[in-house]
This record gives sequence, structure tokens and C-alpha cells, in this order.
Amino acid sequence: MKHEKQPKPVKPNRYDPIAAGLKEDIGGGDITTEFFVPDSLHATGRIIAREKAVVAGSGATAEVFRRVDPSIDAQIIRGDGAEAAPGDVIMEVRGLARSILKAERVALNFLQRLCGIATLTRQFVDAIGNHPAKILDTRKTTPGLRAMEKAAVVAGGGGNHRFGLYDMVLVKDNHLTTFEGLSSFAERIRQLREERPKIRIEVEADDLKQVRAFVEVDGIDVILLDNMTPAQIREAIALRKDNVEFEASGGITLKNVNRIAATGVDYISVGSLTHGARAIDICLEMTHVPG
Repeated sequence: MKHEKQPKPVKPNRYDPIAAGLKEDIGGGDITTEFFVPDSLHATGRIIAREKAVVAGSGATAEVFRRVDPSIDAQIIRGDGAEAAPGDVIMEVRGLARSILKAERVALNFLQRLCGIATLTRQFVDAIGNHPAKILDTRKTTPGLRAMEKAAVVAGGGGNHRFGLYDMVLVKDNHLTTFEGLSSFAERIRQLREERPKIRIEVEADDLKQVRAFVEVDGIDVILLDNMTPAQIREAIALRKDNVEFEASGGITLKNVNRIAATGVDYISVGSLTHGARAIDICLEMTHVPG
């Protein structure tokens, strides 16, 4: 039977999180600011870290201010990937006080969230020490913010796993239940390789029995070791054939990531980089400019 041709990857719809955030917050207008703040008053705002952080989202933060008022001058003092200590200035904004106040909350929401992701990522990267494993994110991101959050992971020193269902193959346990056996699965991998020779193919293994089977299948690039102990990961890696790589995932924490990295695994994917990061405490201090 002729194999049905694979559909072309679906490109994600364009979504503007900054526009959505501003519409959600400002709505029909900032009642407080418009009533109490003179429309001609100019001010300077300093965005300051209140705790140690790795900066991410500086460009998006500056863009929030510009979207509210294109005349605002937003100067990035510490860009993405830079470290900030308590009291350090991350950004300065100058312009109409009304505009700065309207943009403040949305700008800080993005910055605090993205700095939190970058900071946690840096902690994981530092925790593995000199081991060559690469810390990766997952698709466990905030809907609509994936591109921003994955950029924050990179700012923290990590790497990006697939961006969506459209740019990489990841065969998980539920996919495997649809196959009658290893031979039918191996045939599908072969067919996919013929039709999409450049696509990256990863397969999830829940135990060493599956690892032994998957290393015999031609065309697999990465075997994902799901919720395995360091001892099991070492056994799995010892089965390596050709150029297949191994990724550890599931239950990875700052306490155990060094032990996982010490096994010699190539990648360590950590869902909590995005779904478990705590927002960093950052504030905006504003002073008006006499005029």
C-alpha cells in the first residue's frame, strides 16, 4: 500500500502578546492616571532588580513602553543574559509620566516572568558544572508566550527543544500504543526518513527494554529516557549505537541534575524551567522631571 504523504509543517499563527497584554490591562483607559497625573508632566523611570537575577525580556519590556507611547526613550542598561544584583538598574525610561504609568504593569509582568525563567535556567546550567550535557526546555510554556519564554531559556544559558509539533518528531508512549510491534514502528521511521530526510526524530523510552529495541532501529536521532535513575541512564548509554544521542527527562531538579549530567547523557530537558519558574522581584521607581 502506498504510504500517504506527510503534510507540510503547520506554521503557528502570529500572536502579539504585547498588544494582548496592553489591551487586557489598559482597556478603555487608565482612569487613575488620567485623573490625577497632569498630561504634560515628564518623568524618568528606573527599573530596578530587588533580588539577584539573570535578565531576559529586556527587548519586550522596552517595546511595551514604545507601544504605549512611541516618544518614550527606553534605554536598556542590562540586556538579556546579563546578571543583575539587588539594586542594579536594568532599564531607564524617559517620557510623559502618564505613558510610563500606563505601561508599567504590563512591562514589569513580562520582565519579571522572563527574568525568572532565565534565572532558574542559569541555576540548572551552573548546577551541572563541567559536565557536557545541555539543559533544554520543553513545550510546557504559557500559551501565547512560547517564543518569549524559550528566548529567556537561551538567555539563561540553556537550549531550546522543539518549538512545536511542526518542527521535530517526538514519538511518545501514547504514539507507540498505535503500533502492532517494533517492525511496523521501524518501517514507519524508515518511510519518514525517506520523505523528510532532514527532520530530527526522537523516541521516548520508558525502560531499558525499549532502549535495547530502539537502538536497533535505523533513523532515530535521539532516545529520550523518561524518569530513569542515574544507574538506568548509564545502562542505557552503554547500549549506544552509531550516532544516537540520549536525553534524560522527568523528575529533574536542582538537587539531582548534577548526578543526571554525570551519567554522560547528551541532553537534560527540564519542564520546570518554564512552568515552574518564580517571577523575579523587580520594581519601577519614577521621578518627575520639573518643566
